[in-house]
Amino acid sequence: MIRQEEVYKIGKIGKPHGVNGELSFMFDDDVFDRVDAEYLILQIDGILVPFFMDEYRFKSGETALVKFSDIDTKERASQLTGSEVFFPRAMSDSTDGDLSWAEIIGFSIVDVDIYNKVIGTIVSVDESTVNILFEVRTDDGDIILIPAAPEFITGVDANAKQITVELPEGLLDLDN
Repeated sequence: MIRQEEVYKIGKIGKPHGVNGELSFMFDDDVFDRVDAEYLILQIDGILVPFFMDEYRFKSGETALVKFSDIDTKERASQLTGSEVFFPRAMSDSTDGDLSWAEIIGFSIVDVDIYNKVIGTIVSVDESTVNILFEVRTDDGDIILIPAAPEFITGVDANAKQITVELPEGLLDLDN
C-alpha cells in the first residue's frame, strides 16, 4: 500500500481528450518526464493507486496528454477526471538543494535562531507575486505567510521533511 508520506502532489487529471482514453493532465512539476517514470499515482476514493502510462506528450508547459494502460475509452477516462496526481518521493531526481515547490508541501518550518521552534507545516507555496511565500499551518490551525527568501533559509533536509530558517525578529508577530 502506498502511504501519503511517500508521495507528493504534482498535479490533477482533467477531462478526456478524444475517444481512446487519453486524458489531460495539469502538472506543477514535470518530474515524471525528467526521470522517465513508468507510472503516476492517482488518488481514487482516498486510496493512492499507481497507473502505468502507455505514453504522454506535452500540450504546453503546464499540461500534458497522458494515456494510461487499460484506460481505452472516453467513459473509463472520464472516471479519472478530477483525480489528484502524485509522484513517489523516492523516484524524484531532486536533491536537498533543488527540491521543487511541489515537493516541499508537508515539510515543517523550523526557526533555529530567534524563535527556536517548529513554526508549522507548509500547506502551499504562493508564487503569484515576485516574493514567493510559504503558506504555513501552525499548531493552532492558523495560516501564516513566511517569505521563501534564500537569505532566510539555512537548511533543507528532504529525509526529515524539514526546512530550517532564521527569521527576522518580529516577523511572526506581524499578523497579531
